[in-house]
This record gives sequence, structure tokens and C-alpha cells, in this order.
Amino acid sequence: MFKSIRIRSIVAIVALLVSLYYLTPSLVSDLPSVWKNYLPKDKIHLGLDLRGGMHLALEVDTEKAVEATLERTSNELKETMMENKVRFRQLERTKGNIILELPDSASRSGLEKILKDNYPDLEIASGETVEGRERVTLTIKDIRVAEIEKLAVEQSLETIRNRVDQFGISEPEIIPEGDDRIIIQLPGIRDTTRAKSLIGKTALLEFKLVDEEHSPEEALRGNIPEGSVIAEGYHLDGETGRRTKVPYLLKNKTLMTGSSIESAQVKISDRFGEPYISLKFDTQGAKDFDRITAENVKKRLAIVLDGVVYSAPVIQERISGGQAQITGSFTMEEARDLAIVLRAGALPAPVNILEERTVGPSLGQDSIDKGIASVVIGGILVVLFMVVYYKLSGIVANLALIMNIIIIMGALAAFKATLTLPGIAGIVLTIGMAVDANVLIFERIREELRLGKTPRAAIGAGYTKAFLTILDSNITTLIAALFLFQFGTGPVKGFAVTLSIGLVTSMFTAIFVTRIIFDYFVWNIRIKTVSI
Repeated sequence: MFKSIRIRSIVAIVALLVSLYYLTPSLVSDLPSVWKNYLPKDKIHLGLDLRGGMHLALEVDTEKAVEATLERTSNELKETMMENKVRFRQLERTKGNIILELPDSASRSGLEKILKDNYPDLEIASGETVEGRERVTLTIKDIRVAEIEKLAVEQSLETIRNRVDQFGISEPEIIPEGDDRIIIQLPGIRDTTRAKSLIGKTALLEFKLVDEEHSPEEALRGNIPEGSVIAEGYHLDGETGRRTKVPYLLKNKTLMTGSSIESAQVKISDRFGEPYISLKFDTQGAKDFDRITAENVKKRLAIVLDGVVYSAPVIQERISGGQAQITGSFTMEEARDLAIVLRAGALPAPVNILEERTVGPSLGQDSIDKGIASVVIGGILVVLFMVVYYKLSGIVANLALIMNIIIIMGALAAFKATLTLPGIAGIVLTIGMAVDANVLIFERIREELRLGKTPRAAIGAGYTKAFLTILDSNITTLIAALFLFQFGTGPVKGFAVTLSIGLVTSMFTAIFVTRIIFDYFVWNIRIKTVSI
């Protein structure tokens, strides 16, 4: 028995020391540099409600991702049919379909062969013959639509994570929720408007030719030529500094997108001292840009970002080397943010902000102060009750309770869990759950003592008989806490984290640690009575 007590004591001490090891950076900020090399770097992570910051719930417009895929596919299909000399009178894309008008059944057979060989994701939804002409409706297969929507959310998640990392926010939390939502928590963020702009910008960069054969003014009156589109740009007056809107008439066809960008950096113009974005393309992008500029010398090439024309310079000569510039009326901050989103890549679909919450740092500190006060007051009341009602045995339970709180906080630091205000509520609840186990044990011991058993026998019977009851109640609560953690979000998950950890640690301290102390006094000190 003496050997058993020693081994169990070593286990309890090791658990306490490991907890203090992970908890030290959170408790002591000024440590000797020698110590810092051997201690963990991370403190306990505080949630938005304690630290302050921004919470965003975004919805990915997956339908737009499907439409974009359909648009690209329709353009590719048109070129493929022309290359294969399959005749068609009309090819247009509606919201969810591609509609073709074919002159004869031979063209229909040619289309079916092209679909089979090159476009396995497309299927013929319907077909009818009108005045000898075949009218065929194509659609993307349902299984492929589901894949596109899933991939759009995954790519959006990764793109937003890259943008946030480059923005320099520490400890961000970016997680998917449901089929098409993304939850973003940015602790400590101050400039919320800039953060929303950076995260929500689609950043679709396109290179399009300016339609110089038709008048933008006529297009604004509604006479938009076929194959062209109206876009807006801005002109900066060098003297007044005012921005005025300028209409552009662009060719609808996108010659190149920003998917080939290798790097994007902010540089300062030698002539005017204004910031601009210097782009460098990857190998394939450099080849495409070289070809585009060679084929369109003396034409204007518009650089379009999210539908806005930033510049439309004249291509004076073939541009090799894979480099380009985006100039415009940027402030330095706008240029930096634009470079970030271009480096991180475009979102595959627009995102909509469904929910936005901002917690100020002063409110967060107030929550911390009140949370700590609730733990302290609740702990003191429990400690006093245990000492008054169970005397010296109550002190044993209180020592285990203090150890329990230390282990909980150490576990939060070790697992890099986030402590929230509901999480503090979970700790307070754990305090009650921890002493509840000791109450059951102590009442059992009292019953055994009334039956005339010795302290050694009464303590052994008390722990043995109460164990299953304690185990049942803790396991059922733990199962509920795990479900809250798995399916809950935000405050619910924060509560579940501390409650789950607290239930496990309270079992350890309330049963294992207190039993060590009682066994020591019974077997080593050989007490004759139990103060309970």
C-alpha cells in the first residue's frame, strides 16, 4: 500500500507540474530569457468576447460558381465546335443552361460526339425540332454541380485564410459551417471596415480589349453592341485630386485572368511618386501575356478587377518577360490590400456577409474582470461550504478543487483551446461538479462510520460505492458536452470545451487525488477518527 501511495502521488504531482509548465507563459509575462527557451510560447487563447475583435459569418454564393463554370464551358464548347466544323446557328448561355440551335440532325450527331469526347460533365437536358432546326438544351450533371459548389467553399476558405494571414492578424479562426458558410473570428482587429473589404473582395482580375469601334455614349443609351459590355472606371484629376467615373466599352471575351499571377508587389512610380501594383506571371501566364500583346499592338487593353476598370493602356509593343502593372488612383493602403488579394488569389464565387459582430477591447477586458470575479466568488463560497460542513475532509476536497482549476487552465493552454466568456461559465459549473463528487463520497463515508466501521474500512467503502454513481453522472454530462462541442458554434462550443476538460479533470482530482490524501493519513499517520 505504501508503494501504491507513492506511485499515485508521483502521478498527481507530474500532472500538476505539467499543467503549471503550460500555464507559466499565461501567468508570468516577464521571465528570464534562459527560461523562455524551455517554456511554451503560447498563452491561453482568448476568444472575441474576452479579447475584443470581429466575428463574421459569410455565405459563399455557390450558384455563381456554377454559373461561372457554365460560362467558361460555353465559350470552350463554341470554339471546339468551330474547330471540329460542327455547324450551329446560335449558342447562348442562360442562367443554368446552354442553349444551341443546330441546322440539321448531322450537327446534332456531331455535338453528341463532342460532348462524349470532350465534355463528360455536360448532358443534354432536352431537345426539340422547330421548323427543321434542332434546339438543344445542355446542362451540367447534378453530381458535377455538387462538386463545383463544394470546391467553391473549400477554395474560398483557403483564399480567405491566405488573405487574413498576409493581413497580419494573430490567432484568427476560420472554419466552415454547414454546406456554404464560413465563420471568421479575428481577435484584436481594430480596422473592421478594411478587414471586411479585404476578406469580401472577390478579386477577379481580367484582361479585356477595349471596344474602340463603337461609342460608349451610345452603349450607355442602351445600344450595346453584340459581344461587348459596359464597365466603369475612374479618372483621377492630378490638380484637384477628385475621382470621376468614366464609362468603358469592353469586349466581352476575357483574354486572360489573374489565375496566372505569381507575385504582386506595391511599388512607387518614378514620375509621380504614386503607388502601383507590379504583377509577375508564372511561365504559362507569361506566354499568354506575350501572345496577347503581340496580337493586339496599338489596341487598348483594359485591366479589370471585380468589374471595375483600373487602367486601359495602349499596347505599344509586344511585352515579353511576364510582367505587367496596375496603375490607378490608389492610396498606399489600397495598393497594399490590392496586392494582398491578388497574391492570395481570387475567390471562386462572391461571398455575402450574413452576420457581423464587433467587440471592443474595453468591453472584452470588462468581461475578463467579471468572469474572474465570478470564478473567485463561486470558488470561495464552495470552499467555505465544504470546510464548514465537512471540516478537515472539506479542506482535502478544496485542495483537489484548486488543483482541478490549475489542470483545466493548463489543458486549455496545452491544447491551444480558446477561452471564451461561456467557457468561464463552464469552469464555474465544473467547480460545482467537482465538489459534488466529493459530497457523494463523504456522505457514503459518513454512513459507513455510523455503521461502526473503522476509518480505513469506511473510506475504502465510501470511494468504492460512490464511484459508479459519480462515473454515471459525469459520463452522461460529458456526452452532452461533446455533442455541444461537435455541433455547436461560437459561445456554445466555448462552453463545451471547458466543461468537457473540467469533467475529465474533476474525476481525476475528486476521486484519485483525494483518495491519495486519505490513504496517506489512514496508512501512514494511522488516524483513529475521520474529521467529516
